[in-house]
Amino acid sequence: MFDRLQAVEDRYERLNELLSDPEIINDSKKLREYSKEQSNIQDTVMAYREYKEAKQQYQEAKAMLEDKLDAEMREMVKEEVNELEGQIEELESRLKILLIPKDPNDDKNVIFEIRGAAGGDEAALFAGDLYRMYSRFAEAQGWKTEVIDANPTGLGGFKEIIFMINGQGAYSKLKFENGAHRVQRVPETESGGRIHTSTATVACLPEAEEVEVEIHDKDIRFDAFASSGAGGQSVNTTMSAVRLTHIPTGIVVSCQDEKSQHKNKDKAMKVLRARVYDKFLQEAQAEYDQVRKSAVGTGDRSERIRTYNFPQNRVTDHRIGLTIQKLDQILEGKLDEVVDALIVADQSQRLEDASNV
Repeated sequence: MFDRLQAVEDRYERLNELLSDPEIINDSKKLREYSKEQSNIQDTVMAYREYKEAKQQYQEAKAMLEDKLDAEMREMVKEEVNELEGQIEELESRLKILLIPKDPNDDKNVIFEIRGAAGGDEAALFAGDLYRMYSRFAEAQGWKTEVIDANPTGLGGFKEIIFMINGQGAYSKLKFENGAHRVQRVPETESGGRIHTSTATVACLPEAEEVEVEIHDKDIRFDAFASSGAGGQSVNTTMSAVRLTHIPTGIVVSCQDEKSQHKNKDKAMKVLRARVYDKFLQEAQAEYDQVRKSAVGTGDRSERIRTYNFPQNRVTDHRIGLTIQKLDQILEGKLDEVVDALIVADQSQRLEDASNV
């Protein structure tokens, strides 16, 4: 492990030199590439340097115990040795996690697709609850939410809503939201007070850049049509809504959120690119899952991952056995406890996988 850490630190120093080179400074592509690489390993290098400093202090303190010391000084040195042992152990654990290969998509923006599934109007209302939950979480993180397309219902829910969350590290925190979310509550339309169970499906896709997914114009069928629903005078009078069909995969994306056809097309292309990229990721994930199934997983969208139980104010994530009696807070966007637990579970699984290689 320490040979790898030293190699990472050496690379960090080399990147410092490259980023000071006038030839690199004048090459925007290389400058961006090297800056991103340095940023990705900076936390690892800082932790490794902290570890080396703690290790040196520990060895010096241990050496002092070999000298003739008065009782008070010996006790102080012993206390320092114990503190440094704990610090070193903590840093070693942290470094093991930092050395786990990083998901290349972690720093990306995300595209969410939420659809009401089983449960009719109640499922659509729950889809609306999930949209508001993620929007509030994004706001608390300082991220920006942008609706791409929506199919609202008269009761305030959504049959389907597609939106983007723009923010550094958004995908790293939200990528485990893929799957079927189940709600248990008494619907407003239920006069008998019976608890109903409904579901909504969530897909969280990393935004794909053009260089990652090559989509040729000849492979896209473009259709324009009049917008439907609320939106002002332009609705139903101009052909501003667009539909893009990726012929090789059969993936279809529609967008009518903007009054401008050009803006709708740009938004639709972002979703199309993300869906095509996600298709490749899902195929790769399927191959990986045949070898090893992650404790958290990001693959099967039909998998029931979480239950939101209103009568007991309870949220349960079934993948990691986490139960929290804070449903009201979680729906307000306070998702940190759930997100952090999922990240820790994923890191633990990956550490276990690495140790079994």
